[in-house]
Amino acid sequence: MISLRRGRVVSLDAARPGALELTVEIAGETSLALAYPDLTGRVAVGDTVLLNTTAVALGLGTGGFHIVVSVDGGQETDLGGSGRVMKVRYTPLQTAVATVEETHRDVIEASAGLTGTPVVSAPLHSMLAHVAAGAKVAGAQKVAYVMTDRAALPGAFSKLVPQLREAELLDAVITSGQAFGGDLEAVSLWSALIAAKEICGADVIVVADGPGNLGTDTKWGSSALYGGHVLNAAEALKGRPVAALRVSFADQRERHRGVSHHSLTILKDVCTVEANVAVPTLEPPERHEVWAALRSAGLEKKHRLVEVLGWPAVRAIEERGIAVASMGRGLEDDPSFFLAAGGAGILAGRMAARSSKWKADIPEL
Repeated sequence: MISLRRGRVVSLDAARPGALELTVEIAGETSLALAYPDLTGRVAVGDTVLLNTTAVALGLGTGGFHIVVSVDGGQETDLGGSGRVMKVRYTPLQTAVATVEETHRDVIEASAGLTGTPVVSAPLHSMLAHVAAGAKVAGAQKVAYVMTDRAALPGAFSKLVPQLREAELLDAVITSGQAFGGDLEAVSLWSALIAAKEICGADVIVVADGPGNLGTDTKWGSSALYGGHVLNAAEALKGRPVAALRVSFADQRERHRGVSHHSLTILKDVCTVEANVAVPTLEPPERHEVWAALRSAGLEKKHRLVEVLGWPAVRAIEERGIAVASMGRGLEDDPSFFLAAGGAGILAGRMAARSSKWKADIPEL
């Protein structure tokens, strides 16, 4: 079930908050590895480390590097905070965090909900950049990302999030469920959504897995289906659910051509509320194929389908020099994918801007 090897740290290659990229030597061969110093303690060149090599042994993509489990002879560590909620529970690296349910209990309990805040449900982490950019260019003031626990659990695993924060396209990160490492921690998706609004002041909230979500060629075997529950939660908390579609005309797998079968399942069978579905503006014949898929699934009768031009979001990402790829494909390879993500952000940003203007127009009593 697990492959463990010992290796020696050859070099420290790159660092981002909470994560350290390494080169390690195992049996005379060098490989890439990743360490989370908050879990393992300090890692230095020359250290002998215990590595989880399972993903590499299986030839996986996003997880195609070794993970440091521990440092041989490493220093003992102590608890660094007052939090008592355990994440990554009952594993060797379970960690204690302070959640908003503890630190902001009164705020969470007193909340009236999302009061119309748009919540974008994105089926892939790689869509986050264009959703956030779209929201900003369409008028959103603050965008918060709620990271679910359906894929990567450490928030530090994402290389994209630090870039978006530096570019001022993303203002806050909340890690929910078993995921950890955000600005704020939340026990549940519902608390995370409330925290995004009440504590972070977000007027658009984007919910997505971390990198490396799990998908199969079956209808129900995908972590992306959690997106339907996100839309339901947004409605339950009096927010406005916005669905980002997974669209591709470069993916060679028939089930992901046009509108992905996962998006259709989410909107037809998992989501039980009426959502605002952002449909990217595309040129024929791709446009016809997308609309035909949505209509044949009966989604025009169940949801509000809104066609949105996603190019302003794409340009915002390009202007900031942020390189985004999904399944190894960039904008030139698969423009419809990124236009769909950008369109969802633009729709949510417009909704937020109109809501803000409406509130501003209310005369003081």
